[in-house]
Amino acid sequence: MRSSPFRRSRPAPASQPRKPEPGHPTPASRRRNTPTSLRWKIAALAAATACLVAVAVGLLVHFWTAHDIRDRAEMRAFNSVYSAMDTYRRTGTLSDGAQLDPPELPASLRHPSDGARHTAYDGHVDGNSGPTFWGAQRVGGPGTPVLAVEVNMNSDLYGLRRLDATMAVAALVSVAASVPLAVYGAGLIGRRLRRVSETARRISAGDLDARTGPTEGRDEVAEIAATVDLMADSLGRRLRAERQFTADVAHELRTPVGGLLAAVDLLPDGEDVDLVRGRVRDLRGLVEDLLEISRLDAGAEQPVHAHVPLDGVVREAVTRTGLDAEISVAEGPHTVETDPRRLERIVSNLVVNAHRHGVGPVEVGVADGTVVVRDHGPGFPPALLRDGPRRFHTGAKERGSGHGLGLTIALGQARVLGAELRLDNAPDGGARATLRLPA
Repeated sequence: MRSSPFRRSRPAPASQPRKPEPGHPTPASRRRNTPTSLRWKIAALAAATACLVAVAVGLLVHFWTAHDIRDRAEMRAFNSVYSAMDTYRRTGTLSDGAQLDPPELPASLRHPSDGARHTAYDGHVDGNSGPTFWGAQRVGGPGTPVLAVEVNMNSDLYGLRRLDATMAVAALVSVAASVPLAVYGAGLIGRRLRRVSETARRISAGDLDARTGPTEGRDEVAEIAATVDLMADSLGRRLRAERQFTADVAHELRTPVGGLLAAVDLLPDGEDVDLVRGRVRDLRGLVEDLLEISRLDAGAEQPVHAHVPLDGVVREAVTRTGLDAEISVAEGPHTVETDPRRLERIVSNLVVNAHRHGVGPVEVGVADGTVVVRDHGPGFPPALLRDGPRRFHTGAKERGSGHGLGLTIALGQARVLGAELRLDNAPDGGARATLRLPA
């Protein structure tokens, strides 16, 4: 075994969070952004709807009231002319503010062609006077003066302006009241959707027992929650069936493979016999790996903790593989509380995987409760980094052959120890596996 400086930067402390891959938001950011965005979108929609309704109602009331004011002013002008004309003909005096040929009379009423009553609107505003309606009628035949009555609408229009202000205040109050209600309602929907999202996230992380459960109401959100739970039930049944099948096959193969190995050992020595023995031993190793995976899947593995030197366990694991590796140990105490047998299993699997699928030299670094194993080959395939190791799948062709169970067992044993095993590629090339033991 060679010893040389470990040619890589010191690994980040276990407390440092893992950086998300570009284009893939973290679960925390999804929890923070998605429900909040939906809540405020619904609130903004409610506010916009309230504003539109308030504006529409305000415009409708404004134009209807303005039209009613003009109609009533025209009627008052028409009736006032009738009353003033009757008084003028009986007594020869003017009443009700009537005037004969006033200079402000609109041109359309100065020379009526008949003796009937006529009205006209005058929108001219002079000083404190507002728009007016005029009513006029000739007192006699052609050439006689025109009797006219002016009806000012200023007081009515002032009431209209007050009505507009009241409608504006009512609109603001309705918007101010609708936004909190919309935020509250959107929050209820957001919490229900967050439960469904959290369940789907736990299922994608491997928790097949995660369920949303019954939700309030009988709407689309409840339907989505029920569908996610149904999907989880179906997925759990299929995975459990596959794992049970793997465990049954491995258990059934263990006895005949053991007998086959015993029978091969009785054969006379020879090149062909040694080849057969090697294949049988590989087959036994595969069966043992399958049994170990089935126990890990069933949660039957329990760690036996002990205080051990981390560097000593790592050296022993590398020695047991019989493979070459450069070990670098940082200064400082390296005593950890863990299961040494499982730790040896993880390190040996990582070293064997680096030799089998990578290119030397294989480097093993020990520092601060962290073990880093790396090679200088093509690195882990993108699919493995994205989806994790797959059983009986070794990734890219250039990474060599094998049954693809080493990394799966290493990850399973790391979970039993409560450790974190992260797989990535080094910046200068090569696959890198970082094992961080719990503090």
